[in-house]
Amino acid sequence: MSNPQIKQTFLAILILCSACATGFSKVVGDSRDSSFKTTDISGMMKRVADWQIDTWNTKGFNHRKADWTNGACYTGIFAFGNMKGNEKYLKTLVDIGNDIGWNTGHIRFYADDYCVGQTYAQLYSKYKERKMIEPFTLLADSIVAAPHDEPLNWRNNIQKREWAWCDALFMAPPSLAYLSTATGDQKYLDMASKLWWKTTDFLYDPAERLYFRDESYFNKKEKNGAKVFWSRGNGWVLGGLVRVLDNMPKTHPDRAKFVKLYKDMVDRIAGLQQPDGSWHASLLDPASFPIKEMSGTGFFCYAMAWGLNQGLLDEQKYLPVVKKSWVALTSAVHEDGKLGYVQPIGASPDKVDANSTEVYGVGAFLLSGVEIYKYMKAHPKARY
Repeated sequence: MSNPQIKQTFLAILILCSACATGFSKVVGDSRDSSFKTTDISGMMKRVADWQIDTWNTKGFNHRKADWTNGACYTGIFAFGNMKGNEKYLKTLVDIGNDIGWNTGHIRFYADDYCVGQTYAQLYSKYKERKMIEPFTLLADSIVAAPHDEPLNWRNNIQKREWAWCDALFMAPPSLAYLSTATGDQKYLDMASKLWWKTTDFLYDPAERLYFRDESYFNKKEKNGAKVFWSRGNGWVLGGLVRVLDNMPKTHPDRAKFVKLYKDMVDRIAGLQQPDGSWHASLLDPASFPIKEMSGTGFFCYAMAWGLNQGLLDEQKYLPVVKKSWVALTSAVHEDGKLGYVQPIGASPDKVDANSTEVYGVGAFLLSGVEIYKYMKAHPKARY
């Protein structure tokens, strides 16, 4: 090849590389900017919600309609459906409620089996149809009347009677709290608070500012020697915490304790965020589960975005955390709207991949998106 040809080829390569670099920069820049436009946030939520509902309609439900898995999903669908113009999503929930007679699960005092109660109470607050909360109100009355005097040691099926595992703090306390708001009867909220602190006194590690999943994890260790703190488990806690606070008047005697716990946990969780914006399945040993996990990430994102909207968190410190986590969440959405990288049903950190999905992950995603949408609508110029 002659010198002129070499020079010409080299120049072409330089131009091509320059174009590629410019194009890459433009794509990344556009992605970062557009991801936080309210139209793009709502559009992404629509894709995910539509995929989930279409899957239910075409393939059926993988779990009972009143199951905790779906109950967690309904919370996000309600939040999205409650946005202006999204009434059809609420109709889906009403249809589900009518189909199962607005009943909860089969085990009376099992927190998982009345997770669905929070969505029933929210729908009642909107539509004022008494049938929506009648069965759950009867159950809640019996929960309030029960002695709740058993220790929370992980034996004798204690989970069927008490909130002895951290997941229960998303399933049960918000259900009682939303019922309190719906009915105007504070006894449900007071019981939610009383039992919240019973569970917290047992499972919360104040030194780590994290919750053990249940007593059986007190002495377990990760591969790196750290304590076992499950991402989604602590996501359940933070998600439940903000949903209780959402129904707790500022004059409630326990509110300050809840706010302090919230801020302590959020500060700890924010410091464990991975460079890609996600949290891995194991909070203290992310290298053992080196892939982003979207159910924990979704609930953490939701709880922090909620705190920004409530004025409880500093924007300069926490808005970057929230935005990075939303980028991680949206990166897990397939072209058809399926949300991937959701850890399957379990009780501890576990493996996950791009095709792993579950309904509760969708719920967390939608809860996050709604709170981020609210924040960006109120603060359109908010930046990293």
